[in-house]
Amino acid sequence: MKTYMFPGQGSQARGMGGSLFDEFPELTDKADKILGYSIKELCLSDPNKELKNTQFTQPALYVVNALSYYKQIQQAGETPDYVAGHSLGEFNALLAAECFDFETGLKLVKKRGELMSQATDGAMAAILNATRGQVETLLKENGFKNVDIANYNAPLQIVISGPADEIAASQNIFQFDNVMFVPLNTSGAFHSRLMKPAQSKFESFLKKRKFADPKIPVMANLTAKPYPKGAVVDYLSKQISSTVLWSDTIQSLLKISDQMEFLELGHGDVLTKMIANIKRQLAKAAEKAAPAVQKTETPPAVASIAPAVAVAAPGTDARTEAGAAAPSDNRFALAEQKVSAWNKRHPVGTKVKSLVMDYGELTTRTSAVELFGHRAAVYMEGYNGYFDLDEIAAA
Repeated sequence: MKTYMFPGQGSQARGMGGSLFDEFPELTDKADKILGYSIKELCLSDPNKELKNTQFTQPALYVVNALSYYKQIQQAGETPDYVAGHSLGEFNALLAAECFDFETGLKLVKKRGELMSQATDGAMAAILNATRGQVETLLKENGFKNVDIANYNAPLQIVISGPADEIAASQNIFQFDNVMFVPLNTSGAFHSRLMKPAQSKFESFLKKRKFADPKIPVMANLTAKPYPKGAVVDYLSKQISSTVLWSDTIQSLLKISDQMEFLELGHGDVLTKMIANIKRQLAKAAEKAAPAVQKTETPPAVASIAPAVAVAAPGTDARTEAGAAAPSDNRFALAEQKVSAWNKRHPVGTKVKSLVMDYGELTTRTSAVELFGHRAAVYMEGYNGYFDLDEIAAA
C-alpha cells in the first residue's frame, strides 16, 4: 500500500519547484491570476524576500506540492491508497482526493495564509528528546497555561506554540538530560488558541463553498484518522488552532499495513525524515519491551517493526533504516565521534551545502548534537530542521 504525503511550512526554500512551472504552464498561469504575482518568480528567485512570509509561503508550497503530485500521477499512472499532509500540506491531500480543484484549493490557501499572517503576537519552539507526557506535565506543573502543543511530529519531537514571552520563559524547564529547546523561526503561534480569530474567519470563508467527499482516504491532522464524509469545512477550520497529530497519523497508517510505502511530494524531505525518526523510536520502544519475551520465545518481539527496513521511504537512506532495526552500540559511539569532530572544526554560523539535495547555501544555527543518542546532526538556520552530518559539507 502507498501513502502520498505533502509537507507544510518549514519546507520552503528559494529554488523550489524547479522545472515544474514550465511543465505545467496552464496551472502556473492560473496561479498567477489568482495570486496577482508570478508564482514561478517567487519560488525560484524570491527577489523581494517574501517566501518566508506566511501569506506567500502557503500559496507557494501549495502550488509546488500540487504540481509535484500531478507529475507523479503522470509518471506512475496510478493513484495512492492514502494521502496525508502536514498542516498546510493537508490541503494538497484533499486536492489529491478531489475534494476541490486546483484553483479552489489555491484560493483557500491564499485566504488561510492571509488570516494566519495577521496573528503576529506569538512564537513556537521545538522540544527534542522529551516524551509527550513529559512536555505536557512540565508545562502544566510550571504554570504555562497559555502554551499549547502545536505538533506531535514524532514520539520525541514535539512543537509548542503560544505567547512569545511564555514560549521564551519555558526554555528553562526543558533543560535537563539531553532534552533540547529550539526556537522556531515563525511569524506567529500556529496551531494554538491564538489562532482562534483566524479559525473563525476561515470557517466563514469555507462555508460559502461546497466540497466533495474524498475519493482517496485523507488522514486528518485533527484526528489521525481518515476524513469522514462532510467534514472538510469543520476539519480545515479547526486545524488552524489545533494540534497536528502527525506522529499519530503515521502510526495509524503503519497499523493499517506495516508494509506501507511513503512518498513525500513537494520540496525537501522533512516528512521523510520524520517517518524515519518515528520508525526508529517505535523500534527502540519495542526493543525495551522485548527482553522478557526474548528470553522465553523466538522470534524476537521486534519482528513487527522489522518490515520497515524493506519499505524505506523514497529518499531515505536504507542503511539508516537498517541501522534502526538492528541497533549497535557502535553507532552511539560513532555519533559521538562525529559530533565532537564537527564541533572542533565548524563553529555555529558555518556555511554548508547539502550533499543529497540542492537547498542552496545553508547556515548552521547550533553546534552539532547527538539526536536520540545515535544520530549526529546539526540544526539549520531558516530551514527549521536538523541535517545529518553525513549529508552536509562545509561550503
